[in-house]
Amino acid sequence: MTRWTQRPEGSNWGDFGPDDQLGRVNLLAEEQVLKGVREVRAGKVFCLSLPLDLPGGMVLNPRRKPPRLAATERDGVPYMNFPMENLDATSIDVLSDDQVTLSLQYSTQWDALAHVGAQFDVDGNGQPRKVYYNGYQAGADIPDAPAHAEGAHCCDHGTSFGAKKLGIENFAVKGMQGRGVMVDFVRHFGHGRTLIGYQELAAILKSDNIQVEAGDMLVLRTGFAETVLEMGGNPDGDKLHNSGAVLDGADTQLLNWITESGIAAICADNYAVEAYPARSEGKKKSLLPLHHHCLFKLGLPLAELWYLRDLAEWLSANQRNRFLLTAPPLRLPGAVGSPVTPIATV
Repeated sequence: MTRWTQRPEGSNWGDFGPDDQLGRVNLLAEEQVLKGVREVRAGKVFCLSLPLDLPGGMVLNPRRKPPRLAATERDGVPYMNFPMENLDATSIDVLSDDQVTLSLQYSTQWDALAHVGAQFDVDGNGQPRKVYYNGYQAGADIPDAPAHAEGAHCCDHGTSFGAKKLGIENFAVKGMQGRGVMVDFVRHFGHGRTLIGYQELAAILKSDNIQVEAGDMLVLRTGFAETVLEMGGNPDGDKLHNSGAVLDGADTQLLNWITESGIAAICADNYAVEAYPARSEGKKKSLLPLHHHCLFKLGLPLAELWYLRDLAEWLSANQRNRFLLTAPPLRLPGAVGSPVTPIATV
C-alpha cells in the first residue's frame, strides 16, 4: 500500500527509497566519515554535551522533567553500597547499581524524524491527515500514547507505545559520524538574542571562509548552552528566552539554502534551534517552520542544547572550522528523541 500519492512541495520523500527512514542522514556514507577522519590532526577530543541534569527545573519546557537517579532494588532492598556478603558470606564485594527516569529531550539531544509531523493531504483528496517524513502515518506507524502512560513500556514486545517507524534507533544504527562544520554566531553577535536568516548566515560563511558541502553536519554555536551552564541548574526563564542566536525558520531563503546545501544535520547549542513561535503568518501554518522543513520534508535531524564553547574557541585559535563528529543517540527502539554525548575530534 502506497503511503502517499502527493508529497509536500520541496520535500525529498521517496528520493532515498519508498520505505526510507533516514532522510538526509543517508548522506553520512563511508566517504563522509573519511572526510571527518581526515580532519583529525591533533588527536584532541571535546565533549559536546551538557551535564544531563541541565538546564535544571522545567522552565524551558513544562512537559520535560529533570532526570531522577535511584538505586535498583531487589526484594525492596536498594542496591547502593550493598555488601554482597549479605548474599554470600565469603564475598568481599560492595555493589552499587542504579536506574534513571529521564525525559529523552531534556538536555543535550537529537530529534528523531518521528518527533515532528504535520497535517498534510498525502492522498490528494483535500483531506489532510497526520503524517510524518516519507508519509509514515500517525496512529499506525507512530502509535498514539496509551490512555494510561504507566500501562505500557516502550520496549515490551506486544505493546503499542513507541514509534514503529522513524524512531531514534535508526540513527543509532547508522552511527551519526562524519564531518562537522562549526559556525560561531557568538564571535559575530555575542550572547544576546539575534535572529539569524540567510543573509546573516551567508555573511559569516564568507567572512570566516567556511565551506559547507553535501553530507556535512552543520554545528551552530549560539552561546545559549553557555548561559544555561552559568546558571548552575537554576535557570532564569526570562534571561534564557532573550539569550543566544536563533535561526529564522520563516526565512524561505534560509530554508532553500538548507535544501540546496545538502547538509545531513543541524546541531545547535540552543533550545529548539529556531525562533519559537516563528514570525510566519497564515490561516494554517507551522509554528516551527524550520522543524517542519527539516524533520517533516527533508528527513534532516536537528540537535539541541549541545555544549560548543571549548571546541569553538580551539577551532578559532587554530584557524579551523571542520572536525570529526561522532554523535550516536541511544539505540532505544521507538523513541522520538534521545540524549547524546557528542564527541568532536580534531
